[in-house]
Amino acid sequence: MKLRKLIVSIGVMSLLSMGFAACSSDDETAEKPTTTTAAAPTKCDNTIVDVAVGNPDFSTLVAAVTEAGLVDTLNGEGPFTVFAPTNEAFAKIPAADLDAVLADKEKLTSILTYHVVGGKVMAADLKPGSQKVVTVNGEEAEIVVSDAGVTYAGGKVVTTDIETCNGVIHVIDTVAFPMG
Repeated sequence: MKLRKLIVSIGVMSLLSMGFAACSSDDETAEKPTTTTAAAPTKCDNTIVDVAVGNPDFSTLVAAVTEAGLVDTLNGEGPFTVFAPTNEAFAKIPAADLDAVLADKEKLTSILTYHVVGGKVMAADLKPGSQKVVTVNGEEAEIVVSDAGVTYAGGKVVTTDIETCNGVIHVIDTVAFPMG
């Protein structure tokens, strides 16, 4: 099960980096980050994948990203913003449901790419209130900044601004599921 979670985690990270879309830039959205159309290999030693692999709290995410075939994408040039669920976030999903998602590469990819936004969005770039961002899978996710903290698609952001050479990681306590 741990190997499967590791594979799923890596797949999630890869999917998140594919097909990045820009954040919306109207009054109720975050500022529009720079987007990329292709993920060229990055020649650095601290890509999003490198940082995730080096953090034991992301072993399930790394496994998912691997399973989904997204490692090369998340090692790409970027920049990418990844809202990375921890192992504890994945543990909130019933084992049978997690196994089913891991067995369905299309669904796994959709979920993983829902955690990725094109461009580099730092915590300081966010405005108080609610803002929508377009995820790599094409759906919008809501980021809420309030006195209680920051949430991404309903999950609490527990750590912000882990910078990598090809983007930034924000740690979340819940796996977000796309609506579509």
